[in-house]
Amino acid sequence: MNRIEFLGIPIDNLTMAETLTTISGAIEQKRQLHHVVVNAGKVVAMQKDEQLKESVVNSNLINVDGQAVVWASRFLGTPLKERVAGIDLMENLVMLSGRKGYKIFFLGATEKIVKSVVNKYTKEHGEEIIAGYRNGYFKNSEEQQIAEQISKSGAQLLFVAISSPKKEKFLYQYREKLANVNLIMGVGGSFDVVAGKMKRAPLWMQKVGLEWFYRFVQEPKRMWKRYLVGNTKFILLVLKDRIKF
Repeated sequence: MNRIEFLGIPIDNLTMAETLTTISGAIEQKRQLHHVVVNAGKVVAMQKDEQLKESVVNSNLINVDGQAVVWASRFLGTPLKERVAGIDLMENLVMLSGRKGYKIFFLGATEKIVKSVVNKYTKEHGEEIIAGYRNGYFKNSEEQQIAEQISKSGAQLLFVAISSPKKEKFLYQYREKLANVNLIMGVGGSFDVVAGKMKRAPLWMQKVGLEWFYRFVQEPKRMWKRYLVGNTKFILLVLKDRIKF
């Protein structure tokens, strides 16, 4: 794979189609891919959270899910081909599973939300793709048992809809216990969108890099610090790196 370095973080320079081909190949070859996405907020968080950084840089497949990172990569002279949004990748993989008969385990969100996601995908693609599901509210002491449950489920794909950095650390810590799962992937708040709890930004806002703002408008109290403060820190990181040239 064509991997670049962005602010000290390796990122695979792949399109959506290339990413899907890579993942499909891993499933057919029965090998594991630990997938992670990088956006502006995660880049900033990785500057101080060493565990998060370790979990990201040691992943097998690292996509960029954030238009700001795509733009910044061009500004810094290492252009990424395109944004590969985690929710779009998940939706494509669910459709692929329906065609190929792959089994998926869904972990995260509330019990109501994850059930809604499973019911929706069952209606659209058949119950054969569902290996199992569990909500994302559990204690640290329950993590090992949950990893064992997923491992025994027969799942070839695992989607974890838990906030960052918990999902990254969970997948990194239990990747060996989940070795028989061919794709382990964090999908953030994607279950909320699929279930209809949260609305996704219109396509034009996604294309011009304003999806973060649409999310901020929906949850200003929760998101203001992540986006307004985080985005400012990200811009400063990029400018600092550019000045070194």
